[in-house]
Amino acid sequence: MRKFAAFLVSLFFVLHLSSTCFAADSKTVSYKSGDETVQGMLYTPSGKGPFPAIIVIHEWWGLNDWVKEQAGKLSDQGYVALAIDLYRGKVATTPDQAHEIMRGVPEDRAKRDLGAAFDFLQSQPNIKKDRIGAIGWCMGGGYSLDVALQEPTLAADVINYGHLATDTQALAKINSAILGLFGAQDQGIPADDVRKFETTMKQLGKKIEIKIYDDAGHAFENPNNKTGYRAADAADAWQRTVAFFAANLKK
Repeated sequence: MRKFAAFLVSLFFVLHLSSTCFAADSKTVSYKSGDETVQGMLYTPSGKGPFPAIIVIHEWWGLNDWVKEQAGKLSDQGYVALAIDLYRGKVATTPDQAHEIMRGVPEDRAKRDLGAAFDFLQSQPNIKKDRIGAIGWCMGGGYSLDVALQEPTLAADVINYGHLATDTQALAKINSAILGLFGAQDQGIPADDVRKFETTMKQLGKKIEIKIYDDAGHAFENPNNKTGYRAADAADAWQRTVAFFAANLKK
């Protein structure tokens, strides 16, 4: 019993150290997007840079606590993480609200905001300009792909159950490595469409890795999705994400 108690104490200190040794600083930042000034949350690792960086793009709920938590976790891995706000401060709490706010975001404005986030990160002196990636979930997963489509120097891109482009000419312009994480039971993004996307990208000679989780549906990585969250799949997806960014942004 004493040995077990000692083990628990040791485990506590290991977990405590592992969660705090990379403790990131967070702050609200403002930058220009066209004629507008927009805001985001910037998470910076402790230690001396320059660091690789990641644009973090929220779900259709908006820039809520769960997305901020993901940005903080990524920063703890050694990245400057910019959690952007496409909703200009609005955060939905019901699906109806989320749908209404999402539909109210002009596509050209969203893409302009994505470009502005990329430019902001490239302008920071503590960031490696050729080591910038993007990640998003749900709506943000689709926008994450958009970053790769419009920023030829993006180095790594993670699409978590986001919409997929089909235009071969557009996809041919992508230079970023791609990681796609999807659920086979997702009614909005059929697994067949994901496989076609993967095949097209490989035919174009692109660096792509796709994982389809057999029993998962949409938004399976978010524990706030009470009926669809799949803890084991979410943990696997996170480990794949960490490994992918390390391989492509920490060269």
